[in-house]
Amino acid sequence: MTEDILKKLENPVWYSLCEAHSKFTVDYNGVKFYDPDVCPFGAFTNLNETKNAIEKYANLTSSLFVVGQEPNNSSNTKLNRIVPCDQMILKTLKEPKYDSEIIKLTEKHINELYDLVWLVMPGYYKKRTFEMGDYYGIIKDNKLIAATGERLQLNDFIEISAVVTHPDYTRKGFAKQLVAHTTKKIIEKNKTPILHVADINTGAIKLYESLGYKTIRKIIWRHYINV
Repeated sequence: MTEDILKKLENPVWYSLCEAHSKFTVDYNGVKFYDPDVCPFGAFTNLNETKNAIEKYANLTSSLFVVGQEPNNSSNTKLNRIVPCDQMILKTLKEPKYDSEIIKLTEKHINELYDLVWLVMPGYYKKRTFEMGDYYGIIKDNKLIAATGERLQLNDFIEISAVVTHPDYTRKGFAKQLVAHTTKKIIEKNKTPILHVADINTGAIKLYESLGYKTIRKIIWRHYINV
């Protein structure tokens, strides 16, 4: 893999919207956002346009994330929180023991997946986020109790996201199995798996490292809310 390709990971949301996810793009003169009904994430290469772009996009959504560089302040939003993340990339997959059936989720699971993600990790997921990639899950007791899926997609990389387990079913290895399974599926597409994890989430980082992921940089997710 060339340095030019790896360099795209310095601005993953931007390149996702330029490449595999271009169909979801809302573009404001060099500031790109996802369709807010899909995923309220944005990034930019033109700092001078960020103020106007955020002001326009904020009219479409109650909150948004700008990933990477810090934008200029807009008049109708305020910074709510900063989330420093480790960006990790797969080196060599170290597969765990699989003891649960993993299924590919379909449209019939959209509501159940949405409810599970919002129970465990509220704020990041919308029902149309399901359109960003493939999602996989584990069913126990006739309900979805754990899931993992794909989010950002570049030409050469796919991000693993929404790693969630219902609180009643934790510490059973479901997350590890799902991340490994999703990783394998991405490799089968001839893409390199990546992920982003809050740098204070040491438990998740250790889990990903045990599967063969390595941190390559810090990247900042800034959450803005309307005022």
